[in-house]
Amino acid sequence: MRKGFQWSALVLVAVSCLLVLAGCGGKQEAATSGTEPAAANGLEAIKQRGKLVVGVKYDTKLFGLKDPASGKVEGFDIDIAKAVAKHILGDETKLELKEVTSKTRITLLQNGDIDAIIATMTISDERKKQVDFSDVYFNAGQSLLVKKGSPITGLESLTPDTKVLAVKGSTSAKNIREKAPNATILEFENYQDAFNALKAGKGDALTTDNSILLGMQQQDPNYTLVGGNFTEEPYGIAVKKGQPELLQAINDTLKELKSSGEYDKLHEQWLGVKPE
Repeated sequence: MRKGFQWSALVLVAVSCLLVLAGCGGKQEAATSGTEPAAANGLEAIKQRGKLVVGVKYDTKLFGLKDPASGKVEGFDIDIAKAVAKHILGDETKLELKEVTSKTRITLLQNGDIDAIIATMTISDERKKQVDFSDVYFNAGQSLLVKKGSPITGLESLTPDTKVLAVKGSTSAKNIREKAPNATILEFENYQDAFNALKAGKGDALTTDNSILLGMQQQDPNYTLVGGNFTEEPYGIAVKKGQPELLQAINDTLKELKSSGEYDKLHEQWLGVKPE
């Protein structure tokens, strides 16, 4: 019995050693082969998949707004996304749009649910720690939207009794707290919820980028922008960190759009004016 036990123990030890050596050999081979999984290269992964997945807004008129009747999403950001898909895959229809909000977009990108964010996203030093940005593709500035006849004429007229509406996770919410520290700030999940709250009388003003507010003003001409712009908000396309090939492809797309004159056409189509 004892000899049988010793023999079995020796066999187990030998098998364990072989497994360890095999594992080490596999790791060594992977380490010295000089190759990375295809998924590590974002651009190559998109090409292999045959589809670009982009996070966009569904509630932002002029930039990304979903028609509840047709289900179609349209806007300036959507057309930029189509141009990127065409540049990478040769076909603008090889594009999947996924809804994001200011609060969810970075998480969805980092989780790999989307390849890029094209969603009125302001380039900031804080965000650069989490994502990589393309060149600026749109210059906006933060402003205030109020009902016509409102006593609010700009930042200087905001008081401790003023309720200013903003969107969670946006630079606008952070900026208004710094610019008007005495005002009451109420945050909502998305722009449409914030605008509905303004129209329902739950706040006195709504703040975000002027480009977005102009879309709201178009939806309801009873509301108007006041006070001019009090920040600069350059928009960029965000990708996961460590994807230089994908970032270069996006920047090349933007350069092509501007050199061909197509960018100016899209800007005028959606914003009503040519870029300055």
